[in-house]
Amino acid sequence: MYGAPPVIKTEVFARLPDTFRRSTAKPQCFLEGPAFDRAGNLYVVNIPLGQILKVSPQGDFSLLTEYDGEPNGLAIHKDGTLYVADHRRGLLTVNPDTGAVKTIVDRPRREGFKGLNDLTFSSEGDLYFTDQGQSGLQDPSGRLWKWSEKEGLELLLDNIPSPNGIVVSLDERLLYLAVTRANAVWRVPVRGRGGVGRVGVFLNMSGGAGPDGMALDAAGNLAVAHIGSGSVWLFSATGRPLAEIHADKGTMTTNIAYGGPDGKTMFITESETGCILTARLDVAGHALYAHC
Repeated sequence: MYGAPPVIKTEVFARLPDTFRRSTAKPQCFLEGPAFDRAGNLYVVNIPLGQILKVSPQGDFSLLTEYDGEPNGLAIHKDGTLYVADHRRGLLTVNPDTGAVKTIVDRPRREGFKGLNDLTFSSEGDLYFTDQGQSGLQDPSGRLWKWSEKEGLELLLDNIPSPNGIVVSLDERLLYLAVTRANAVWRVPVRGRGGVGRVGVFLNMSGGAGPDGMALDAAGNLAVAHIGSGSVWLFSATGRPLAEIHADKGTMTTNIAYGGPDGKTMFITESETGCILTARLDVAGHALYAHC
C-alpha cells in the first residue's frame, strides 16, 4: 500500500556489562522495559535474572535490585515509584531508592495472572497492563487490565492472541495494543464510564515475530518495536509508515523509550546483544505520567 519509508540508522549507547550476565541463564540476558525518570536515568529490566537496572545518562549500568521474578514491563509513577509487570509474580512496585519490591496484585479473582508483559499510565494515573502468558492464535485468551488506587482492578479484554506493548493515544480516547502472535496493533476505544468500545485493527505487520513494545511521540506518531526483524517502525496517527529505525546489531528489538535533553532521542532495547541503541528523530517523545 505504501512505498518503503526512509531508513534511520542506530548507534550503540550502552551494552549490558558481563557482570550482569550469567553463563548458566538461558538466555544470558534479555533487556526490556525502558523507562526514564525525571533526572534522565534510564531503567531497564533483565528478565531471566530478575534484575532491574539503572543506566546513567553517560551509559553506566548499576543494579537497583535482583529478585526472584521475571520483570518485563516498567512504568514510572509521577512520585518516582517503579511499577513492574512481572511474568511470574504479577503487578509489583519497586522503590527507586532502596530497591524494595512490593506486590500490588498477584491473584485477580482468586486465580493467578497468565503472565504480565507490559504497562502504561494515563495522565490521570490509571494503569493499563497486558496479561500475555502463553496465549497466541492457538489460544486467544490473553487479557488487558486496568488498575487504579481508587477503583482497583478491571478486566477490559480477555480474547487477545498474545497482548504485549501498550500506549495511550494523545487524546486518551484510545489504547494502542500490540498483539504479537497476530502480527498486528489493535485500536481499543476507552469508555469514560469503564470498559471498552468496538475494538479494531490499526496496523497489520509482516515478518519478524510481531510487534512488541511501543511509544508515542508529541505529534501522535506511533513507534512499534518489531521483534525478530531488528527494526522499529514509525507510523503516523493514520497508520502511514514514516520511517524504519534499523538496529545495527541484532534482530531482537523489544522496546522503546524517548529521552535525551530535548526528548528527540529514541532509546531501543536490543535483547539479542544486550545493547541499548539510540537514534535521533525530528519529533520529541510524548511526555509520560512520570514527567507530569
